[in-house]
Amino acid sequence: MTGPSATAAAPSANRALHRLFLTLFLRGRSSRGLRKAGAPQSIFSKLALTLVIYAVVGCFALAFLGSPVFTLALYLHGMTLVFCGLFIAASAGETLFNKEEADILLHRPVTPQALLRAKLTVLVQVSLWIAGAFNLAGTLGGVEAQNATWIFPLAHLISTVLEALFCTGCVVLGYELCLRCFGRELLENVMTAVQIVVAVAAVAAGQLVPRMITVVGPHPTFRGDIWWVCLLPPAWFAGFDDALAGSSDGRSWALGFTGVVLTAAVVWMALGRMARHYETGLQMLGETAATRPAHGGRRRLTAILVQAPPLSWWLRNPVHRASFLLVASYLVRDRDVKLRVYPGMAPMLIMPVVMLLQGRRGAGFGDFGVAIAGAYLGIIPMMGVSLLQYSQQWAAADVFRVAPLPGPAAICAGARRAVTCFLTIPLVLAYIVITVLLCSDKSALALLLPGLIVLPVYTLIPHLDGAAVPLSQPSEEARSAGRGLLFIVAMFAAMIIGGLAAGARALGWFHWFLLGELALVAAIYIPMRISLQSVRWSSDNE
Repeated sequence: MTGPSATAAAPSANRALHRLFLTLFLRGRSSRGLRKAGAPQSIFSKLALTLVIYAVVGCFALAFLGSPVFTLALYLHGMTLVFCGLFIAASAGETLFNKEEADILLHRPVTPQALLRAKLTVLVQVSLWIAGAFNLAGTLGGVEAQNATWIFPLAHLISTVLEALFCTGCVVLGYELCLRCFGRELLENVMTAVQIVVAVAAVAAGQLVPRMITVVGPHPTFRGDIWWVCLLPPAWFAGFDDALAGSSDGRSWALGFTGVVLTAAVVWMALGRMARHYETGLQMLGETAATRPAHGGRRRLTAILVQAPPLSWWLRNPVHRASFLLVASYLVRDRDVKLRVYPGMAPMLIMPVVMLLQGRRGAGFGDFGVAIAGAYLGIIPMMGVSLLQYSQQWAAADVFRVAPLPGPAAICAGARRAVTCFLTIPLVLAYIVITVLLCSDKSALALLLPGLIVLPVYTLIPHLDGAAVPLSQPSEEARSAGRGLLFIVAMFAAMIIGGLAAGARALGWFHWFLLGELALVAAIYIPMRISLQSVRWSSDNE
C-alpha cells in the first residue's frame, strides 16, 4: 500500500530509534535465553522487583513529614541523585557506545543528534522509573509537610524530571568533551575515568545531604548555616520545590532558577553543540587498532608475575592460572569490562571515607565509621565477581564447556584470585592508609578485621550453584539498574556488621566477637565451597 495515508502512518525516525533502543534495554543484545512469550514489554515488567524495593526504601521519607518543604525535598533529591547517578554511570557506556550497532546505523541516514537523542531519552525514561518509585511516598505525603501547598506533588514531579535530565546530560556531555579533547589511544581509559567520577560524585553528593539536616524538636530541619549548599544539585531542585510549593523565599527562587538554567544548558550542550563529536567517537571506537608487535620476545607483566612467588604458589593449578590471566587481561585492557567494573565499584570506596570524615569531625560515629569501612571490604570482591560475568565476547566463554572440566569451580576460583589481586588488595591498602590519616586512635585499625574475615564468604556468594562464570553472560543494560539495589543491600549489611563490631569493642568483647565471627564464617564457607565443587555444567550455566 502506497500513498499519502501510508506515508502519514509511518513512524518517525526519532520514534523508531527510541523504540529500538528501549527494546534493546528490555531484552538485551543477545538471544540467549530469550523467549518471545516471556520477554518483558515494559520497564516495570523488567524491573518490577527492583522498583518495588526502591518504593519501600522511599518510605523513609515519611519521617520528614512535618518538616519544612525544603528539608523534605532536599532528602528526596539527594537520594534520587545517588540512585539515578549510579544507574546512569553504570549504563551510559554500554548504551552510548556499542561497536556492533555502529556497523548497522552509521551508514544509514540517521544524524548523530537523532541517534544520541534516542539513547538519552531511554536513559532518562528508565531513570524516571527508578526516581518515581523512590519518590512515590514522599511525593504523595509531601502535602503534609510544614508550609506545603497542594501543588507540591506537581512541583516535585517537575523537579525530579529536571534532575534526571541534568544527571543524564552531565554524563553525555562528559563523554563528548572526552571525544573532543582526547585521541583514540586515550579515549577508552578517559571514558572509564568519567564514569568513575560521576559515580563517586553522585554518592558523595547524596551523603553530604544528611550533614545539612539536623533534628530540631520533633522533626528534622535544614541547617541554615551551611553556605556551600548552593553548590550541590539536590539543593537546586529542592529550592525549586520550595519556591513553588513551600516558603517561596528568595533563596529558594534563586536555587530553583539555578537548577532550571543549568539543566537547560547541559542538555543543550549535550544534544546540540557537542553532539557532532558523538559520531566521531563511534567511528573511532569501531576502528580496529593495529596490534603492537612484541619487542625482543618480551612477555606481559602478568604472565611474568604468575610464574614468580608468591603467585606461583597460589596458582599451581593450571586452570586457576589460565582463568587468572584471562580475567586479569580483561580488567586491564577490555573497554567493556572496565566501563562496567570500575564505575560500579567506585562508590564502595567513597562511602567509608564519608563515614570516617564524619567520625573525625565529631559527628558521633568514631569506631562505627572505621568498622563500616572494614565491613565494606567484603563487598568489594562480591561486586567485582558479579560484574565480571558480563562481556561483549560472552559467546567465546563456551570454550569453558568444551574443555575437559567437570564444572565451573576451577574457572571461578581463578577469577576470584584475580579479583583479589587487582581489586581487593589495592583497596584494602587504601582503606588502611585512609584510616591512619583520618583516625586519631590507631588502635581502631583492628575494626577492619571483621571485614577481612568475612571476605571469603562474600567472594563465593556470586558463584553459588555455579553462577557468575567469568565473561560468560551477555551485557544487558537492564542489569545495571539493579546495581543500585545491590548497593542498598550492601550498605545495610555493612552497617549491621560495623555496628556489631563497634558495639563489641565498646563493651570489651571484641576478641570474642572475632572468634565467633571466625567460627561462623568457617561454618558457612566450607559448605559453600563443597557445594561449588560439586556443580557440573548444565544448560543453566551457559
